[in-house]
Amino acid sequence: MTSTEQTEYVTATDGVLQITIATAANGTSMDFAGINAGTAALADLGPEIGAVVLTGAGANFCAGGNVRDFAAAEDRAGRLHQLATELHDFVRALDATRVPVLAAVHGWAAGAGMSLVLAADIALGGPSTKLRPAYPGIGFSPDGGMSWTLPRVVGAGRAREILLADAILDGEEAVRLGILSRLVDDADVRAETLALATTLARGPRSTYAAMKSLLAQSVTNTLDEQLDRERDFIAAAAASPTGREGVDAFVAKRKPDYTALT
Repeated sequence: MTSTEQTEYVTATDGVLQITIATAANGTSMDFAGINAGTAALADLGPEIGAVVLTGAGANFCAGGNVRDFAAAEDRAGRLHQLATELHDFVRALDATRVPVLAAVHGWAAGAGMSLVLAADIALGGPSTKLRPAYPGIGFSPDGGMSWTLPRVVGAGRAREILLADAILDGEEAVRLGILSRLVDDADVRAETLALATTLARGPRSTYAAMKSLLAQSVTNTLDEQLDRERDFIAAAAASPTGREGVDAFVAKRKPDYTALT
């Protein structure tokens, strides 16, 4: 994907890949044309991309699945199996992405929309942002990885309460729980997220990749194992072009320039 390529659901500008996961059609429910376009784009991520942003077009980040589509399906189980498979391919692609993944969470993030917020490395919201599992309301269990990510973010006990009680979380509560990274003005959620993504895209990409790898490994590693991994990673960084540029810039009292290293 080139830095100038534009499609209806995927754009790439200034090193940032932006994926639209919901549109105003059907009440800002999840748009699987965007989900599948995002999966394809992530599978073919070029070296010019240094950050990914998930966003919704319309009043909400994502109001969840298209329940009318579910109801109209002749084979509801088959339809949900298909959609969950496509969504999970997208979640796996996000998880495998070595660059930072950000979510611009304006308005509602419900159901699978909330799952995608939890799949992001950094999620910005506004005072009006609200999150809700929404699955009990239609008699469904979670998808999009929520049953895996939510307890790891908020703890097992609180995750059970949020899921079983179908809790509505406002922006401040979501920040307190660690689901959202921070709040900005409602009108600035998309712009602030894109600005942060652009800054990250100009940063030390191999460093971010190492950080994401270490954080992922920490879920199952012992402290002893994690210490060994940290030692190996930082030693490798010292010999890398990124590490040399960072140290040399510090000694020379100048700002490091990582853009030529991507």
